[in-house]
Amino acid sequence: MSRKNRDRGWADAPEALPSPVPDNHTHLESVLGVQAEPGPRTLDDHLGLAASVGVARMVQVGCDLESVAWTDAVLRADAGDPGADGPVPMTTRRGVLLGAIAIHPNEAVLHAGVRETAPDGLDPDPQPWHDTSLADALATVERVARANPRVRAIGETGLDYFRAGERGRAVQREAFRAHIALAKELGLALQIHDRDAHDDVVELLRRDGAPERTVFHCFSGGPALAEVCAQEGWFASFAGPVTFGANDELRAALRVLPVEQVMVETDAPYLTPHPMRGRPNAPYQLPLTVRRIAAELNQDLRTLCETLTRTTERVYGSW
Repeated sequence: MSRKNRDRGWADAPEALPSPVPDNHTHLESVLGVQAEPGPRTLDDHLGLAASVGVARMVQVGCDLESVAWTDAVLRADAGDPGADGPVPMTTRRGVLLGAIAIHPNEAVLHAGVRETAPDGLDPDPQPWHDTSLADALATVERVARANPRVRAIGETGLDYFRAGERGRAVQREAFRAHIALAKELGLALQIHDRDAHDDVVELLRRDGAPERTVFHCFSGGPALAEVCAQEGWFASFAGPVTFGANDELRAALRVLPVEQVMVETDAPYLTPHPMRGRPNAPYQLPLTVRRIAAELNQDLRTLCETLTRTTERVYGSW
């Protein structure tokens, strides 16, 4: 294998954490779709590798109709549910997974039949499942969330103004409000996707009333948004970008927040932390982000790990 291909493949595992920390947002179905060598290949491989470095538990996020169904099945298999439908995507039942499900804001636009070119310059790319109406897609999320006790959050939902024009933004706002209402009705946490839309996300949360446990997934704001989260009691989950050299504003936001409102995630297979940026991401890379957070907050690493774990359990419950 060439050096170039090795540098784009799975990275070696980092040093293990001194105390376990859950990954509170990962997309395992997408991780399994990464074609990279050498390294983990199966879901069991990934769960085992993550556990070996102190990431023994994680929240699997399904935010389109296909991944909602996959998440439902894998949660049931992981919990040892004999009634799990379809092929079980794992061979070892570990009891380490919880789930969050929703219709992603960019998915909501396509389900609503909007086909406009957004500020990102990309043309719409509808898939067969987008023939399902937005109302029916949202009903699927509700049905799965009600029926599966391992679903502990509605998400990721929110606003993505980078990938939506005016018509799409209107759809996203209505879909976001529907998800907020569902999270409150079911007593679940809310995981927020917020891209170039900080003010409108905050306005809608305040207008409709945020769920008791609201998490800004892959927090992307600066100190001003962090101050709002601190005041409102909302949680901010930091991913690989907090380790990137240019993101001083993001690290400044981290320092604004009470440590008890800070969470950590991979958002795998995306946003691989430094120094492995450019390679595929997976839950086993979480220690790199945890260590950077500890350094920024001048926190003892073990103490921070224990705090992050308590906060994650406070948001999603025990498992």
